[in-house]
Amino acid sequence: MAQGWRQLDVGVIGGGIGGMSAAIALRRAGHTVTIYEKHNFAGEVGASVSCAANGTRWLHEWGVDIAKGDPVVLRSLINRDWKTGKPVSTFSLDDYEEKWGFVYNMFHRQYMHAMLKDCALQQEGEGTPAKLLVNHACQDIDLKAGTVTFKNGVQAKHDLLVGADGIGSAVRGILGIHPAKRPADSSCLHANVSTDQAVRLGLVDYSQNSALEYWGGQDGTWDKIVLSPCNGGKLLSYYCFFPRDRGDYTTQAWGAEDRPVEELLAPYPELDAQVKAHLAIGVEVQPWRLWVHDPYPYIQKSNVCLLGDAGHPMMPHQSQGACMAIEDAAALGIIFNKSYFQGDVREALEVYEKVRLPRATRVQAAAAKAAYNINERIGFSANKDNCVTYKVEDEKKKLTIEEMNAYDMYKDVEEKLTSIRGEKFLAPYIAGLPIGLEMPNGVTVGA
Repeated sequence: MAQGWRQLDVGVIGGGIGGMSAAIALRRAGHTVTIYEKHNFAGEVGASVSCAANGTRWLHEWGVDIAKGDPVVLRSLINRDWKTGKPVSTFSLDDYEEKWGFVYNMFHRQYMHAMLKDCALQQEGEGTPAKLLVNHACQDIDLKAGTVTFKNGVQAKHDLLVGADGIGSAVRGILGIHPAKRPADSSCLHANVSTDQAVRLGLVDYSQNSALEYWGGQDGTWDKIVLSPCNGGKLLSYYCFFPRDRGDYTTQAWGAEDRPVEELLAPYPELDAQVKAHLAIGVEVQPWRLWVHDPYPYIQKSNVCLLGDAGHPMMPHQSQGACMAIEDAAALGIIFNKSYFQGDVREALEVYEKVRLPRATRVQAAAAKAAYNINERIGFSANKDNCVTYKVEDEKKKLTIEEMNAYDMYKDVEEKLTSIRGEKFLAPYIAGLPIGLEMPNGVTVGA
């Protein structure tokens, strides 16, 4: 145990996927955790959510019962021609688990949240079960006193506060970060399709592919369909992107009245007939507002830090939003564990920022590029020699699967921690990546 280690009383503001992940990680690290959720229940809205190996590994380390999430284990990424549906670029995940140690899971968001909530609150497992309080919307934080005031009049004092309250974060504003957000150039409508219904109607059974599938995205336009199977393949989750001038949903929020299916089909007169037939039976058609945020200058202050979308909201086009929140939580769990934490919360949060902000900002920028060029997306970015339409902005700057999955967060934490403490870091790693690692973008770590 690190000299000076002490148990902290932690408050997590926000009970979504990021907040529950933080509660699990900090519980496992030996601390007591209270989760504050602003709504009258802790849940998620939306549909499918990706969890690649860099996220799945922490679910295993924390002892989460992944089967509760009813995931689809992905076997490939497929990019299809917009009009014909024929594969243009395919990235196989057959050796993914063997190579990276963990599978690529695709969850239904609500199922994933329930899985994490159970783990955070249950009696079983290491650490004190977290406590969940609903109807607690953050109003203000006294950064000197470490006291949070909620809109219901309740006040609470904690040694550490984690702002996991999403893209509209109240905690972020309290820390003095006021980003200029702007609407993305694309709009998105989401729809769910029942695999059983599609099969009954004689349509293609895409669930058999166990793949993240994309139509379009190769030619620098905003037209793109993304298919994510979840619930063991029983549900097909479609995200349909198109230019904002063909439909602007910036004033509408998810959870409002469903949009008519005709609105979903209207932007795509030339779309592959097979997938268009799926969209025609889509239900729960909902707008997903897309906002572009520049990187934030800092993500911690006093005894407060930001996590997930509160600290680095990003476009969805790298399928890494949930993984980045899980990694944030994992970093807190490591930095505040019994091996590293010496009782100084300020030192620990400085390490957290040095570990998380550069990596999340890198993924954030890569997601913005992949919005209009699917070849920039992790996986497809490795298909330089196997795709006739392959082209990226800068080969050496593209995000690679190696950079995401070969990353060792323990080494990254140790490097930043020893630097702050004026000690020497001797392990052959730079920012969590092994020196000498050759990546497909031509970059060798440490060269």
